[in-house]
Amino acid sequence: MALAPAHAQQSTRDTVLVSPEGDILDYVPNDGSVRWARDNRGNTVLVDNWGNVVATAMPADRYFARNNNYRRHRYREVSGYPETNPDYFPPAPSSDFGDDLTTSSVPEMREALPGDIERQTLPDADFNTQQQMPDFSNGNDDSAALPETTDPNAEFVPGPKFQPATALGKMSSAEITALQVFLDREGFSPGVIDGKKGSNVTKAIEAWQNATGDTLDPNNADDILERLRLSGGMAFTTYEITAADAAGPYVAAIPEDYAQKAALPHLSYTSTTEMLAEKFHMDEAYLKEINPGVDFTIPGTIVKVIDTGVPKTGKVAKILADKGRKQVLAYDETGTLIAAYPASIGSADTPSPSGLVTVERIALNPGYTYNPKINFQQGTNNKVLTLQPGPNGPVGTVWIALSKPTYGIHGTPEPSKIGKTQSHGCIRLTNWDATELAKMTSAGVTVEFVD
Repeated sequence: MALAPAHAQQSTRDTVLVSPEGDILDYVPNDGSVRWARDNRGNTVLVDNWGNVVATAMPADRYFARNNNYRRHRYREVSGYPETNPDYFPPAPSSDFGDDLTTSSVPEMREALPGDIERQTLPDADFNTQQQMPDFSNGNDDSAALPETTDPNAEFVPGPKFQPATALGKMSSAEITALQVFLDREGFSPGVIDGKKGSNVTKAIEAWQNATGDTLDPNNADDILERLRLSGGMAFTTYEITAADAAGPYVAAIPEDYAQKAALPHLSYTSTTEMLAEKFHMDEAYLKEINPGVDFTIPGTIVKVIDTGVPKTGKVAKILADKGRKQVLAYDETGTLIAAYPASIGSADTPSPSGLVTVERIALNPGYTYNPKINFQQGTNNKVLTLQPGPNGPVGTVWIALSKPTYGIHGTPEPSKIGKTQSHGCIRLTNWDATELAKMTSAGVTVEFVD
């Protein structure tokens, strides 16, 4: 289809342009404001100057057939699993790292829910214990700063005590970045690398000191640079944006409404910068800041990024989910701490479990099943919905299912908020930290929640 001045599309044409939300585009963008490209499925797409997918070209007969039949099929109730059945969980994937797992965990929310939500009484899903449902009536979202309280019925299990880290003094952004990169390479994650001080950096230093028996002076820039050199080189490196990077596929935006989410073919990144930031463990704003004036959508562009080094390896035998520290601690079979990750663990309204559970199954790039009678009531959605996989899905790119139903360790679409907010009872990590942990973990590993 040749580009033409903006005008309304006619439904009788052989080809129509379909927006990422699944609606027919009622105009053809002006020449120069978009370009044609192909996504990794071979679809012809229109991409704007910021790298966002504006529309997908689709045969008209296919679109209208899809509009009449496909969507109705997507929103059908899942057969074989009555919505009030406490066993409403899919079977485990065929291998530890399958890609077809659908969970019914309570997800995180990217933004506040719409104000017109009407709370409805939901039937109890008996999991042999009372599970409190999240209350969204006050407009709070999953990232809201909720008061720190504990489950009054839970037994208090104190977490490990670490030697306090040396306070960070006056440091430049580059010096803080060097410190963050060193910790990240060691497997003691500071969360997103953003060149800023924060509790996630302090917690990572304390865990690293406990694991190694060494003392790290974060203010000694020469020492940090020498440690970086020995761990793989300087903090920054360069990366050439490829044609595949620029092509995506990307979506223009991730809608809040779950029915609209379910209509998307995937919940992928929204831009090249978001993809590159996660690839290199960075805050997206920081990536743009250190590359001023760069157009990330042009293949062949050289950009400055973090050199993350080689991922941590090992075999995890036990995981501690430390609610007080907001940190996940991974131990090997000898009881040695080998990795630590900042985490968002539970909230006052939906506390995480207490005591011991085990890892039941692991899936990378999982889909997600929304069931309002087991999860929560989102907007006006009262049917079971299937959301496709992607880094911007409710559980990110990893799902580590625990033996307590609906709970798991998983990724997130908003890595910059990890360790700084609370969750709906599950354990949220950045996508890259969750992936690293998943590859060191297997079914049967003990997970203990401590305070």
